Amino acid sequence: MSITDVHLIYFSPTHTSRHVGEAIVRGIGLEKVRVSDLTYSSIDFSEIGANTLTVVVLPVYAGHLPQLAVLRMAGLRAAGAPAVAVVVYGNRAYEKSLVELNAFLNGKGFGVIAAGTFVGEHSYSTVSCPIASGRPDKNDLEEATDFGRRIRQKVKNRVVTVASWVVDVSRIRRPYQPLLPLFCFIYEAARLRKRGRPMPATPCVDESLCTHCGRCVKTCPNNAIMKGDECHTISERCIRCCACVKGCPQKARCFDSPFAVLLSKYFKRQKQNRVIL
Repeated sequence: MSITDVHLIYFSPTHTSRHVGEAIVRGIGLEKVRVSDLTYSSIDFSEIGANTLTVVVLPVYAGHLPQLAVLRMAGLRAAGAPAVAVVVYGNRAYEKSLVELNAFLNGKGFGVIAAGTFVGEHSYSTVSCPIASGRPDKNDLEEATDFGRRIRQKVKNRVVTVASWVVDVSRIRRPYQPLLPLFCFIYEAARLRKRGRPMPATPCVDESLCTHCGRCVKTCPNNAIMKGDECHTISERCIRCCACVKGCPQKARCFDSPFAVLLSKYFKRQKQNRVIL
């Protein structure tokens, strides 16, 4: 079996997953590349052949895959084609998300031959409460490109079936996590919940700053903001990705989560990216 092309699939409201995925594909180095961006709509997939290497990169929300992205991949299918599973998380923990992505791809007929966990700036990160601010940075993207090169080397001149070179993603090396700040975070998060401090359902808007430019309408992945009504967010559609907050040129939007302070305080140590091949 010869791998002749690569198919990059990503969901990336704040662009971190896209940057990681593009760097991996650069490292793979195949000329024929197809890109499917799930951020704003579903894709009408045709069955992916065994000569295509599919790279799927998704962000992690609260330890899980974004269900909107999973729904938009409903039509994805293959018959024994190789895939690379990658999750991008905000420096706290990716929990079961990589296992979830692996199970999803297996269920769609893929064999996962490589996987990775990369760090990206947290959705709740702000200037006052930075959480993995600026990541993926230059070093992260170089690591992603090197990961792509190693994937290319693995698939080069393979003549056996994909099933014989899949990986067990549960064996990926976990990043180092100091126990004291983790326990402090868990304790204070539990106190917040016990006191009943609510998580905001949507970002709030300073109407005096909003110019109704429509940027937030364009950046929202789930049509939660309507043109002409930019100061309102439909809570039932908001996935709290904070793309509208980060993309607002007037800084009129903010997401005042009580957990942002805790995440910034207790997860200052920058975690390392991990891969398995």
